[in-house]
Amino acid sequence: MKAQFIDRTSAGRLLAGQLQNYAGQPGVIVLALPRGGVPVAYEVARQLGAPLDVLVVRKLGVPCQEELAMGAIAPGGVCALNDELIDMLDIEVDAIASVRLHEQQELDRRERLYRENRPPLDVHDKVVIVVDDGIATGATMHAAIAFLHQQNAARVVVAAPVIARDTFRELQSIATEVVAVNTPDELGSVGLWYEDFSPTSDEEVRRLLGIKELQQIP
Repeated sequence: MKAQFIDRTSAGRLLAGQLQNYAGQPGVIVLALPRGGVPVAYEVARQLGAPLDVLVVRKLGVPCQEELAMGAIAPGGVCALNDELIDMLDIEVDAIASVRLHEQQELDRRERLYRENRPPLDVHDKVVIVVDDGIATGATMHAAIAFLHQQNAARVVVAAPVIARDTFRELQSIATEVVAVNTPDELGSVGLWYEDFSPTSDEEVRRLLGIKELQQIP
């Protein structure tokens, strides 16, 4: 398969083209799922003229199979679990708690790093466009949506350059709107859709959010 996007920046520009009905509208906020969603969301926010912030979520990987998601967590104690998978693999409660504690520590670290002393944007009664660089199973996006409903967002718009077709339909049942450039039947790895899928660094996230560079430790 030939890659559909040059990099996250170009993918963000294409995605923004699908969201032009929100351009210049009051009460619109763009939230990025870090790290990879931030360069995409930056372009979306820039073209729509909307404020940009991050929504830090963390996947809960199955023990010894970390790439397989059994759920995800978001701020405010939000935890969305895949009960069917957990039952099928007979994952113990203590194992889930251990993974959740570890990922909560990383979530808290990233919140401090990406926000410093700034409060998060208030999403109450706002139209929130939540952006990632691609959505396969949707585990982390489920947690993000649950958090935004908890915070009483007026509308939750899920947006990504590529979303697996089955996941796209599933997300439509819990979000106000789902927007994608591509919705393939077989997504495979999100990285296959990009010519350049280099990891997004903490430094790049901070730069795009307008936070000063990290001080180098001697």
